[in-house]
Amino acid sequence: MSESSSFARLIAGRPVRVVGDVHGDIAAFRHATATDRFVVQLGDLVDYGPDSAGALRLMASVIEERRGVFVLGNHDRKLGRALLGRKLRRDPVVEATLAQITRPENADVLDIVVPMLSAAPTWLRLGRRVFVHGAFHTRMLVEDAPGGLDGVTPVLSRAMFGEVVGRTQADGYPERRLNWVDHIPAGYTVYCGHDRRSTDGRPWVKHGRNGGTAVFVDTGAGKGGHLAWIDLPAEDPHTPDYPAPEPYFDHGSPRDSHGAAPQGF
Repeated sequence: MSESSSFARLIAGRPVRVVGDVHGDIAAFRHATATDRFVVQLGDLVDYGPDSAGALRLMASVIEERRGVFVLGNHDRKLGRALLGRKLRRDPVVEATLAQITRPENADVLDIVVPMLSAAPTWLRLGRRVFVHGAFHTRMLVEDAPGGLDGVTPVLSRAMFGEVVGRTQADGYPERRLNWVDHIPAGYTVYCGHDRRSTDGRPWVKHGRNGGTAVFVDTGAGKGGHLAWIDLPAEDPHTPDYPAPEPYFDHGSPRDSHGAAPQGF
């Protein structure tokens, strides 16, 4: 059985809470997971914020209780590879997280973190919803997601790092573009983190030329912003979450299927 098929069976018609990048903001993550909804966290549990170990511990508990799942983010991948002794560029951010989870009081996290990150899917499908950390690729609709701690394929690179263009911005981060949004099929909604595109503290919505929609849920938790989440009804394969906009719809203003601002900010 594929990862996405197992995921669909696990949810079994339950409403969903989509949670953006946590980055160690444990207090906000506790609020986000205090729900009867099935939690889908979009990756980057660790780095920057005050308690990456706590975020990993809480996510492991949610998974154990079969009430949530997370997709692997690029920061989670980097931590896992560091713990496995893989070659990577060690920076102060990952070094701080490594120092935190290797403290004696976090021995329980150190025991579970590599198996947990190794088992995390790199994207998930649920009907016409796709959940991924970085960005969408059309092959995600027909291929099962590979593990995220080994070598990078083009599709896995898209899932982890978004659509990069090979240039570095003034802030030192890779320049990314959003052409991939135009390739989302009509009626599909892709929920992603990674790119902090919001200008008003709410998840940012962009409609593509083929009729699909991308919802960017990273609003800066652990980096001076806050943690955002969106509550969705049980999946209906016939009804998209974000219908196609009217001709003068503002693509920067998020809407849910009823035209109201999503919940959970």
